[in-house]
Amino acid sequence: MEQANVVIIGGGVVGTAIAWELSGRTDDIFLLEQAPKLGMATSSRNSGVVHSGIYYPPEYLKARLCVEGNILVKEFCAAHGVPHNNCGKLVVAAKEADIPELEKIMQNGIVNGVQGLRMVGRERIKEREPHIAAVAALEVPSTGIVAAEELVKTFARVASERGANILTNARVVSLDARGGAIAVGIEVGDPAEPDSLMREVVEARCVVNSAGLYADEVAALLGNKSYRIYPVRGEYAELVRSKANMVNALVYPLPHHDRLSLGVHLTRTLWDTVLIGPTARYVKEKNDYESDRQPLEDFWKGALALLPEVKLEDMRLAYSGIRPKLVPPDGHGMADFVITRDPNCPQAIHLVGIESPGLTSAPAIARLVAKMVAETLD
Repeated sequence: MEQANVVIIGGGVVGTAIAWELSGRTDDIFLLEQAPKLGMATSSRNSGVVHSGIYYPPEYLKARLCVEGNILVKEFCAAHGVPHNNCGKLVVAAKEADIPELEKIMQNGIVNGVQGLRMVGRERIKEREPHIAAVAALEVPSTGIVAAEELVKTFARVASERGANILTNARVVSLDARGGAIAVGIEVGDPAEPDSLMREVVEARCVVNSAGLYADEVAALLGNKSYRIYPVRGEYAELVRSKANMVNALVYPLPHHDRLSLGVHLTRTLWDTVLIGPTARYVKEKNDYESDRQPLEDFWKGALALLPEVKLEDMRLAYSGIRPKLVPPDGHGMADFVITRDPNCPQAIHLVGIESPGLTSAPAIARLVAKMVAETLD
């Protein structure tokens, strides 16, 4: 039986960041990703925004890890040549009655330790974003954008160069606690070719469940049925190339009152396209990216509130992504990240509900998990 110090389940941005962080501290690390490529799900199907940490309750892990991760992810990108841009963003108030809510967000951000926040008026809005309609805005200089797929690849590349073993098309089919270790049953190969599939078992001193949309199912392999992931699909449209100059950076409305999402926003990407989205809708399946897509007219109506000059013919449908929500469809409010040991098997560390700001928080989550792993291996 193969032996390992750490098995990381899930090769998204958080899993690869953990592999990177741990690879500088210990050896015999295996990262297992069930898809043919790393970061194919939530990690690369998003806006690519490096969040500041203004929205989250101060007592939440999301607040602390986002503010810390905002710095760490930029440092990593600069050190390893990952494309990124610290462009800043505006959170806008469409009418005077919205300004108090905007001020509350600013105060929350200050409590969370976000630097450089300031309220601005029409003149500054027009200076930054001439085509945006708003009476006031919160200027957030620490927000940026990153090439999310490249970030995942680079975390994995550096981890691999340090000796971590990274396997794709590797599905975890069983977890069996055995004294001070966990036997990880793995199926390797393309499920479309059953004859090519191989099964093996790796005995790990520590298992990190970073399986994203499937983290609840991985926890259940250990008999832990405490968690349930509710998939929420976010869909995007984009401006046609000839109209991309209507948006210079990032523009957000006030977030949804139910905190299901931060609202349909405008993102100028590193490739000089402009995304409009994401929407937020509960779906039944964790891989349902395309059924019953929203019509382009819905995006247009939403975009008009921010960008009154935009016309329907200026837009086209783009991709979609799925968030791993912990709040059920009939629930309200925002759930925090869950980063905890399994109560019946302390060698297992579960990361559940790692949605936005998971991309930003990834290197900070990795630091936290690395400390927990070190305690396990000691």
